[in-house]
Amino acid sequence: MSKAISQVPFAQNETVKSYEPGSDEVKNLISTYRKMWKEKTEIPMIIGGKEIKTETKIQLTSPHDHHHDFGFYYQGDMSHVDMAIEAALAAKNKWNALAWEQRASIFLKAADLLAGPYRDVINAATMIGQSKNVHQAEIDSACEFIDFLRYNVEFMTELYAEQPVSDPGIWNRVEYRPLEGFCFAVTPFNFTAISGNLPTSMALMGNVVVWKPSDKQIYAAKVTMDVLKEAGLPDGVINMIFTDGKETAERVLAHPDFAGLHFTGSTKVFQGMWKMIGDNIHNYKSYPRIVGETGGKDFVMVHHSANIEAVATALVRGAFEYQGQKCSAASRAYIPKSIWNQVKDVMASQIKTIKIGSPEDPSNYVNAVIDKNSFEKCKAYIDRAEASNDANVIIGGKYEDKKGWFVYPTVIETINPYYESMVEEIFGPILTVFVYEDENWENTLKLVDTSTPYSLTGSIFAQDRYAIDEAYKALENAAGNFYINDKPTGAVVGQQPFGGSRASGTNDKAGSKMNLMRWVSARSIKETFVPAKDYKYPYLG
Repeated sequence: MSKAISQVPFAQNETVKSYEPGSDEVKNLISTYRKMWKEKTEIPMIIGGKEIKTETKIQLTSPHDHHHDFGFYYQGDMSHVDMAIEAALAAKNKWNALAWEQRASIFLKAADLLAGPYRDVINAATMIGQSKNVHQAEIDSACEFIDFLRYNVEFMTELYAEQPVSDPGIWNRVEYRPLEGFCFAVTPFNFTAISGNLPTSMALMGNVVVWKPSDKQIYAAKVTMDVLKEAGLPDGVINMIFTDGKETAERVLAHPDFAGLHFTGSTKVFQGMWKMIGDNIHNYKSYPRIVGETGGKDFVMVHHSANIEAVATALVRGAFEYQGQKCSAASRAYIPKSIWNQVKDVMASQIKTIKIGSPEDPSNYVNAVIDKNSFEKCKAYIDRAEASNDANVIIGGKYEDKKGWFVYPTVIETINPYYESMVEEIFGPILTVFVYEDENWENTLKLVDTSTPYSLTGSIFAQDRYAIDEAYKALENAAGNFYINDKPTGAVVGQQPFGGSRASGTNDKAGSKMNLMRWVSARSIKETFVPAKDYKYPYLG
């Protein structure tokens, strides 16, 4: 038992390294990348702390060189899902009984390991497996993941410190128990930080976890488990499995000890899992917590008073960083006719200078989309726009798949605000612009709010403060993260809690105390120091 009320180290956002040309930091990272590129990495599942290997080996290839084999992982089946659940439940009591300071120390140590000896390793794994350039890997797999780990510890202490008032003669207190049962984390390919945060945020609060990472993010997921093991995470607290998604969900969500789902992925998959939970609700020991972030169709709304260069730069960065494979990426823009040609010219000038290729060359701004399915999806949107009467590809439109899955930054202009690429989530480097008449500003705000089912991120560009205020009010429910004169991407842990509603998810705000509250079950305790010894109240005389 702790004999002190401990103060955890004050959380600060990890400094993003610049990786300037010729610097030691970029030389060291690229050296690590090249070393890891040549290796044939063997990746087992981790269940109960043990490496689990099977007869089925799945080859790992890189998006920017799909002919290059850099290793393999062992694919599991439903017996391994059962093993993971059993291992989690076996670890639960001991993990739950561990003092919160001891849990905190593990994840704070993991953060320091990522900031130090594992920084180049997890960045390089993300570059190789997910085709992120040096900057995108740094802000994701290093800095954001480190921030999640450190800030979550601070948020945990803030939550634990929230206590009720007490009348004279009694002491009221609340304890924040972990959920009864095991939790399930389902994580995406596009952010190593999200993949690491979903299982660790639940584990930090005393829960045990079955974790299924995306098969496109397995290399960085392996590094995450290596870091957690070195940080001292006990066996069985987080169990990493590589199994079929649909079958795994059916198995996990039918288990009576299932207690919570932490999910980032597609809206369709999340809704399917929610339905499974509903169908099994009578089987559970308690009502499961369901947290999901499920994508978006993120907007940039532009007023005629906006700064031309600022708008163009925000669109280029917001739409094309990490090939548009961010749930927050700028995907649709509404630009007034009076400034559209100027914005278009600046965008075209900037996009012309963008280099595209392997992350091994740090000067490449755009790399490959994640796989063939993504490539074909992007290609089809571009081809249909080229053939459409409602739309026209005005910038880019090129793609090539001979070596890697490369889709060049593409801008589509449409005369139809409901054109498919204006309302459907693409998850690629494709931006669609609808040009509106300046006098239709108010109607266009309504269009932004109602034309898609999503509500994740969005931004307003204007110098006119009345216009900003009008957009701020009109778009109140259109985005969970709303930006003023900035691109709609790049939320920072502890600064902009992240999440959206409508078809974008449950808006439980990763990177904040709000999220951690979902992984605890509060117990109120009242202690009376001198109990009554007669049933009679004063009113009885």
